Amino acid sequence: MSIIGGIGAFAAETASGMTSPAAGMLGEREVVRNTGKQAIVSFLESQTCYSVLRSSGKVVVFDTRIPIQLAFYALVEHDMQAAPLWDPKRCQFVGILTVTDFIDVLRYYRETGADVLTLASRSIADILADEGILSTVLKKNPPRRYSSSVEEGTGADQHSFFLSVDADANLARACHLLHDQTMDFLPVMLPSDMRVLATITYTCVLEHLVSNFREQRRLFDDTIYDLGIGTYGEDVVVAYHNQTLHEVLHTLYLHGLSAVPVIDENTKKIKGVYSRSDITFLTKASDAEDAVSNLNLTLDVLMAQQRTDVTTPDALHTCSTRHTLQYVFEYFAQWKFNRLICVDDEERVVGVVSARDLVAYFL
Repeated sequence: MSIIGGIGAFAAETASGMTSPAAGMLGEREVVRNTGKQAIVSFLESQTCYSVLRSSGKVVVFDTRIPIQLAFYALVEHDMQAAPLWDPKRCQFVGILTVTDFIDVLRYYRETGADVLTLASRSIADILADEGILSTVLKKNPPRRYSSSVEEGTGADQHSFFLSVDADANLARACHLLHDQTMDFLPVMLPSDMRVLATITYTCVLEHLVSNFREQRRLFDDTIYDLGIGTYGEDVVVAYHNQTLHEVLHTLYLHGLSAVPVIDENTKKIKGVYSRSDITFLTKASDAEDAVSNLNLTLDVLMAQQRTDVTTPDALHTCSTRHTLQYVFEYFAQWKFNRLICVDDEERVVGVVSARDLVAYFL
């Protein structure tokens, strides 16, 4: 990534044309920050969603009539975290199903005491029509990612309330849609025949950015902490290694988080990261009843058995509040992380910086 380059010359003047050294430096820093933001935004506006798509790939689409349990295993088999849903009765796409949705359904069965053995025969449509499930564990992020209204100018195409973006829309519009609609996966549609080409994420956008953005001026030398990128201090939600999976998933749900740093209860030092999409407890289960029982396992046990395919959480990547935005870009170019855990010199968690935070900063 060629974000590093020569130093641009910037100056800030007062109305009288004179500034103090401190005020001048402060004004210059603000100009550099705004210039850096505008450079990224201009790049995103010049790129289409089509440019983010891989040269080869596959899209898995689920008919809403198939059993939800079968759909989940299909996601795992195809190494995918999400798939669009097609309603054959309405002849249109109606949402996206993710690995996390299936895990949330299992949480519902555990919390309500419902017979989990019936899950094997329930279709995706049955789950979407179940108000009990939708009003509890799926209330904040239902598989039916409908939107009854989309602001003009966002580049979004509703396609009968299926929130998506056309392939020829620019990336800046796609990023706004991801952010404003709090989406993790944004379907990219081919306008001519309403075909889903792929789903893009914040990580996809950042990967395209670090691979193709070119800038010769040094515009990103401020620290991520000074720029306010990420979550810090008391606002950081953590989990303890001896907590049960059910407790941690409930915490993630309450705070609307996709992952949480795991720390030692005594030393407060970082031990790892746990993601809502981690399917370790499912792969160790013989059936749905066993999977629900595994929600009582502690993170210690699960993190020692974590899988390494696409559906598992990221490996632990750390940084400090002293690291610059430039450093984070370069680190992402190498590791393609979804989040960085900020730690102090004692390896205690002080913040979290996600791919979403990085994209949101430029918006």
